[in-house]
Amino acid sequence: MVMDVGAVPQPALDRMVDPAGQPLVVGVVPRQDPLVMRTAAAWGRAVGARQLHLAYVDPTRYVVQERPDGSVAHMSMDSDGLDDAWQRTRDELRAQAAEHLADQGVEWRVHYLAGRPDRALTHLARAVNASAIVVGSRSGRLRELLEGSIALHLAYHQHRPVLTVPLSVVDWKDPRAPWQR
Repeated sequence: MVMDVGAVPQPALDRMVDPAGQPLVVGVVPRQDPLVMRTAAAWGRAVGARQLHLAYVDPTRYVVQERPDGSVAHMSMDSDGLDDAWQRTRDELRAQAAEHLADQGVEWRVHYLAGRPDRALTHLARAVNASAIVVGSRSGRLRELLEGSIALHLAYHQHRPVLTVPLSVVDWKDPRAPWQR
């Protein structure tokens, strides 16, 4: 098969990461329902994942440098603002992970990333050779409808499986469209 020089690499058997023993990348946000972390931990235990890489992506910051380990150097888009708020968010996420994963039998690490969530999570997944990416999803949020969900962007732009943890659902009998809720 001849591949176009500018072609995007497609999902294929030779690009699949065997889930056995490989880490998972988990998209997290402050004060998120513990169901996302706990679901990731359960899947991680089931496949023998060595580690959960919990990643928060701050869209108000931009990437200065992507490092081989998946971490990034980042800066605030607001050049006039204080530049330490991100550290409080990172510390809050660490405390949240410690609380929700203490008895789950998995190792974890928090990553504070910047930019577009789909791109940042993909970069981290490549760097740690994750077998899958786990994210939470809420149905009917207007922002997700307009911009598209992170899970959808991930499924469309990279080759790893995306496990979406539903955080709210709508009754099958509800005839209203998501934007009418």
